[in-house]
Amino acid sequence: MFFRRRNWLRKEFDEKLLTQLDDLKKDWQQQKSLLEKSFDPSDEVICQTKLAEAKYFFLFKEAKQRKIKLKR
Repeated sequence: MFFRRRNWLRKEFDEKLLTQLDDLKKDWQQQKSLLEKSFDPSDEVICQTKLAEAKYFFLFKEAKQRKIKLKR
């Protein structure tokens, strides 16, 4: 019985991880696009872009470590 609950929790948190990963990817792409379009980007914009990229790749590595696969 404990193992069923464990698998259910794992699936639930895997789904949350995938939604966060998707949201962070969109945010990172938006920041990257803003950086590319700006003529003279400020340091704050550059830092926000790097931070968004780092967050995305951190969750990407976590998903890879958990061996989560997208169901298309």
